[in-house]
Amino acid sequence: MGKLLDKINKPDDLKGLSVEELDRLCSDIREYFVDVITNIGGHFGSSLGVVELTVALHHVFNTPEDKLIWDVGHQGYVHKILTGRKNELNTIRQYKGLSGFLKRSESEYDDFGAGHASTSISAALGFAEARDLLGKENKVVAVIGDGALTGGLAYEALNNAGCLNTDILVILNDNQMSISPNVGALSKRITEVTTHPLYNKIKDEIWNLTEIMPFGKRRLRKFVKRVEESLKNLIVPGLIFEELGFRYFGPIDGHNTKELVQTLNNLKTIKGPKVLHVLTVKGKGVDYAEKDSVKFHAVSPAPKDSEGDKKVVSMPSYNTAFTDALIEISEQDDKVVAITAAMAEGTGLVKYQKAFPKRFYDVGIAEGHGVTFAAGLAAEGFRPCVSIYSTFLQRAYDHIIHDSAIQKLPLVFTLDRAGLCGADGPTHHGTFDLSYMSTIPGMVVTAPKDGDELRNLLYTAFRQDKYLFSIRYPKDGCIQLTDGNKFEEIQIGKWESLREGHDIALLAVGTMVANSLKAAEKLEKDGFSVTVINCRFVKPLDEVMLRSIIQTHEHIVTVEENVLSGGFGSQVGQFIHSQRLDCGTLTNLGIPDCFIEHGSRDILLDNIGLSPEKIAVKCSDVIAPKNKLKVAKI
Repeated sequence: MGKLLDKINKPDDLKGLSVEELDRLCSDIREYFVDVITNIGGHFGSSLGVVELTVALHHVFNTPEDKLIWDVGHQGYVHKILTGRKNELNTIRQYKGLSGFLKRSESEYDDFGAGHASTSISAALGFAEARDLLGKENKVVAVIGDGALTGGLAYEALNNAGCLNTDILVILNDNQMSISPNVGALSKRITEVTTHPLYNKIKDEIWNLTEIMPFGKRRLRKFVKRVEESLKNLIVPGLIFEELGFRYFGPIDGHNTKELVQTLNNLKTIKGPKVLHVLTVKGKGVDYAEKDSVKFHAVSPAPKDSEGDKKVVSMPSYNTAFTDALIEISEQDDKVVAITAAMAEGTGLVKYQKAFPKRFYDVGIAEGHGVTFAAGLAAEGFRPCVSIYSTFLQRAYDHIIHDSAIQKLPLVFTLDRAGLCGADGPTHHGTFDLSYMSTIPGMVVTAPKDGDELRNLLYTAFRQDKYLFSIRYPKDGCIQLTDGNKFEEIQIGKWESLREGHDIALLAVGTMVANSLKAAEKLEKDGFSVTVINCRFVKPLDEVMLRSIIQTHEHIVTVEENVLSGGFGSQVGQFIHSQRLDCGTLTNLGIPDCFIEHGSRDILLDNIGLSPEKIAVKCSDVIAPKNKLKVAKI
């Protein structure tokens, strides 16, 4: 750790530092950050890109009284270092360690939690209006970037903030150069002029002078505004912000500490809604991260810590099995297209994009638009596959119902990161999709037990055009026996018996099939005979098999990696009740009614009773209640 960083424990420690010292601090932070994160793993490129910006913000603003709202919370690692958590950085994204995102319960400096994108301006506007209602004078800053400005929520917030004329600063962290010209001397000079207190004082005085003019007031005001707009719009891409009611400043170099500090200090004196456009380089300071910002968005732990990971890597991942299958299906059907929302890499669709560049669409961080866009394609006879993380698809729930289901358009949804996805924590766990998808009329809801079944369910989804079809799978390796080029259509609503017994029946969904089989092996050693059913269809239920199991088993246990409310077990119970079936005991195992924190998948599953060992203990208690005391210790 650098010597200057040793002395920084809170933002107040930055206040007296010179620009030269701030630059030294940035170098120290970058060195420390790279050393820690390359060793333990975590989000990488985004935080490297905002080192100078984060230091400048905490130097200029009086946090936590002034509110600093981060969008896409993985930009916040440097913020954590500067706000009393530098010595805990080596615990980030680990069980009981720091969150990889902003988290209100973690620090008073984390004003608003951020795991999903495009939320910062809406939240900041709420903070700013609350400030005004309370008669306070603190500043409110939203930092948006890393693709978050592709989300519609950001524009809704900009529109509302501009209409309200609220005093708020939005910093556009542009790390892709997507809407930016080069940073030139003229552009920088215009920004220096328009943010300078003297310039704004003169402008305000001219404005006030027009108030006492007997005539020509409107014409002079219009002329002054037109001159300013013409100067800026000749050289900067700020017109859209100006039209939404914001004053636009920039672009400026986001790695020039002196320029950042000067500009931020000037902007503190300007009232109303403002946008500062800052140009940064994702992965700044690390050559390999700068060259490939997608690959080094995050890094894995150093090899010495990845012994367990090697076993997983030896198996294909679920999203690899999905992508390979979708490519094969697309070769057979030229109406199949793939859609994702800024997650081509995460969903495995980069390979598909290379194979079918004209049939691949990345809509940006705009999940709702992606679903309605897919509905439009489906209405014209195409077969879209919408591949979005389970947790992000929640944002498109209305679009699935209103634009797809009501019109009976046969979209195929593949939900990556379903269930507990480990280090990313509660904002990214996909724990609700079995429930929210099952509520939608005309939706088939499925979960494969392995890679082969994923392939076959995807094939089945495209072989029919009557239903909407969803397939969920985890961020994990999968068993896959078939080496491509072979598909089997599965009868919709048909379960699979994997093991026959008579004491108890385990009805398992997706990832829980393997855990239930292992639990059955443990139970067998204790003298219990166990049936295990692969309930790959959560909706519709296999009513024929379910009735048979109820008739032949006194005890039934459902096992799912989903919240219990409205999930698979809930639907089994509802069916039994509605049909007035004579059932013995029905026990539902799943994710409890709480948000699960981050940690390794194995630890989290064990904590909530979904590891093979905990499933076996619960089943033995169901069969033999005398073990009740033992279960109470879980």
